[in-house]
Amino acid sequence: MRAVVIGAVGSTQVLVEELAEAPEWELSLVGTLPPELHGRHSDLVDMAPLAEKAGAALFPITRTNDAEVLDRVRAERPDYVFVVGWSQIVGPEFLSIAAKGAIGYHPAPLPRLRGRAAIPWTILLDEPISASSLFWIAEGTDDGDILAQRYFHLAPDETAQGLYDKHMDALRLMLREVLPRLAAGEQPRQVQDERYATWATKRTPADGLIDWRDPAAAIDRLVRAVGRPYPGAFTHVAGRKLTVWATRQVAGGHRHHAIPGQVMARRDGVLTVQTGDGLLELTDWELAEGKPPALHAVLKG
Repeated sequence: MRAVVIGAVGSTQVLVEELAEAPEWELSLVGTLPPELHGRHSDLVDMAPLAEKAGAALFPITRTNDAEVLDRVRAERPDYVFVVGWSQIVGPEFLSIAAKGAIGYHPAPLPRLRGRAAIPWTILLDEPISASSLFWIAEGTDDGDILAQRYFHLAPDETAQGLYDKHMDALRLMLREVLPRLAAGEQPRQVQDERYATWATKRTPADGLIDWRDPAAAIDRLVRAVGRPYPGAFTHVAGRKLTVWATRQVAGGHRHHAIPGQVMARRDGVLTVQTGDGLLELTDWELAEGKPPALHAVLKG
């Protein structure tokens, strides 16, 4: 089977590696963002060495549905096109190119959490279970028939990095099951049940701003949801940005009375901060410049 891959992040890397190792497959082209657009994804992976190792040509793509992109992909005469780790919608003409179909991937239990920023939203919604989903790309958003799906549990203290890694492991296992079946001519399909569909909206780095009036549990959830490999939750002190990478809730914090955002203790690099309903320890944080916040300084958000 002859494949073309379009993508730019960790899931794309997993796909390229698995296609390169699959004896029934030939990966001829990897389309990805040009270097000047690498800043679009905080989890971007440079596809150049991966494509070279896989024996595939590398093609820079700015806009997926441009005529030159369509012509380049069409010239490869692919059996399948995989659009994995790519934030742009592909149009009907693009979808018509592959002889046997176009396949996408989404880090969510489709039809739940269609759309953007599925990993942060999974944590923000305090979901106990998630799934990785391979699906047949249709003209809607993540609404095509399911090709394969792999479920797993989330820990109560799940972080974005931990969930990201779980999805990559699940994707790799699914590909090892699915690629031989596709090469053998099988095309598993399960229609998505619209009764269970939900949609997740786009998130930007600005959405990581901490509101210290929120409960400690909500702030902790935000920190875990937007941490590495994403830009992180943040606040400000004396006009300087302070990024918070990890927090820990404090038992008995309701006994303390202070302004939300006020630093109540500073010890061994840990800041203890008042929230809307108790104390929260900032156990991993970094300040853009200058000295650490003083005791009783008020963090703004």
